[in-house]
Amino acid sequence: MSKNKHPETIALHGGDYRSDPATTAVAVPLYRTTSYQFNDTDHAANLFALKEFGNIYTRIMNPTNDVLEKRVAALEGGLAAVTVGSGQAASTFAIMNVCQSGDNFISSTDLYGGTVNLFTHTLKKLGIECRYADPSDPNNFEKLIDEKTRCFYAETLPNPYLRVFPIKEVSDIGRKHNIPLIMDNTAAPIICKPLEHGAAVVVHSLTKFIGGHGTVIGGALVDGGNFDWTKDPKRQPLFNEPDPSYGGAKWGEVVPQLTGANVSFAVRARVCLLRDLGAPLAPDNAWGIIQGLETVPLRMQQHCSNAEKAVAFLQKHKNVDRVIYPTLHKGEIGERSKKYLKGGNGALVGIEVKGGVEAGKKFIESLKMFYHVANIGDARSLAIHPATTTHSQLTEEELLAAGVTPGYVRLSIGIEHPDDIIADLDQALGASGKPSLKAVS
Repeated sequence: MSKNKHPETIALHGGDYRSDPATTAVAVPLYRTTSYQFNDTDHAANLFALKEFGNIYTRIMNPTNDVLEKRVAALEGGLAAVTVGSGQAASTFAIMNVCQSGDNFISSTDLYGGTVNLFTHTLKKLGIECRYADPSDPNNFEKLIDEKTRCFYAETLPNPYLRVFPIKEVSDIGRKHNIPLIMDNTAAPIICKPLEHGAAVVVHSLTKFIGGHGTVIGGALVDGGNFDWTKDPKRQPLFNEPDPSYGGAKWGEVVPQLTGANVSFAVRARVCLLRDLGAPLAPDNAWGIIQGLETVPLRMQQHCSNAEKAVAFLQKHKNVDRVIYPTLHKGEIGERSKKYLKGGNGALVGIEVKGGVEAGKKFIESLKMFYHVANIGDARSLAIHPATTTHSQLTEEELLAAGVTPGYVRLSIGIEHPDDIIADLDQALGASGKPSLKAVS
């Protein structure tokens, strides 16, 4: 693993990739292959038995993906990463890597709507229970623990609430019970390092800021290497009970012996879940994400700087009832942005347009430069109305718990010139404040 500590350098040189050993190409090659030639039958047998590590099949690993995985792990300060087909797959794998039927996990209420659906409905059908805790008080997580609780889950900078999660406080509670904290850091790469505050695992939708160009979809799980999976065998049975699909291997024991590193979470996710469930990241998409990864430290600076300027403008606009941004929360929740976010406060901004739902719709439809899309983290600026799109499958109670009100509009501020961003917001807000022809008549 690269020893470089600065993200600008890691993004370009992380993972110790210098050049392709076969061709000396400096740019990371795209390996479009399903399979890999084994040296002999012993070599093949050793790979399948995990007596040695190497390429077997692209559903499980690929040389292009390997470079991306090492760089993402290095950016987060972790020991290993596993890439998957999407951010949603990363969240699914993160939970299924520690939970089985009959188990439960505790999640923050502040979540992306698609994750709420996954946790509340799909995982429930598989026998895995999600219990929700309001993160405004970290102690809410401890109140829900029982003998079947396997992990905590949260988003660093959840949209649309945009209140920074209390990472260390909840991680400390988890460690008392040998419960790992899994953090979705999609909205805060570079500016937050959850592993430094006690999180055990970080997940990303690489589709967003790390990819950055809105061209490919991908996800990643990063193993922090800082959690003892064998400390309490009853708490973490999937890492301490024999796995019959691998000759009775106990993952918490065998992986450190084989690799010399505490990466049991990453290895089990790769050789069990990717092997059995599929959902690999296509090498073409891995290559595309690498192109974005190389500039994510620079883009995050611009994203955050532009967002701060947009927030300052929006706070003063007569047609905006409220602006939601991490630094605008009061009290302890507001202080978390200072504690956990460094070098910027994110690109996501929420606004309540004066006039309610209809004014919010008119605002979005009046934007000229902003794109109206179901995504965040593009280099370009984006806008959407969550209650009727990204969070539309939630109940009224779930919407309010997630911070989605009927008139809420989410903005993902891009890297365009700030004056152009503000000009587009200004003209659209002006249009939202004008009465419609129906109202005039």
